[in-house]
Amino acid sequence: MKPHPILLFDGVCNLCNGAVQFIIRRDPEGVFRFASLQSDAGKQLLEPYPEAPRDVSTIVLLEKGRLYTQSDAALRAARYLSGAWPALYGFMIIPRPIRNTVYDWIARNRYSWFGKKDQCMIPTPEMRGRFLE
Repeated sequence: MKPHPILLFDGVCNLCNGAVQFIIRRDPEGVFRFASLQSDAGKQLLEPYPEAPRDVSTIVLLEKGRLYTQSDAALRAARYLSGAWPALYGFMIIPRPIRNTVYDWIARNRYSWFGKKDQCMIPTPEMRGRFLE
């Protein structure tokens, strides 16, 4: 059985929660698994990676034993989605410092632009199997 790519996200960020819902709707095969960066599962998954972020300012993709963050994680995740979304992976030709400058600007402003919740998202019963505890 192939291991599932895992997306770790800021569980209280409205933008991040919206992105997870967006991905779930475009992942009909149920490829992705999810955990919030604040959860025990998220923290445990990051333990083996010394390069893992120590804050919640970036999405993290764990794919085939490798860790990706920022725009690398987002663009690599797009490859798994239905529709035309995999074409976004073409933005990988843009140098990482440029992509991550834009990513960091959005990440710095995500709470003021999109708001945040008091607690991490609680998955619906039908989605619970896709979230790691």
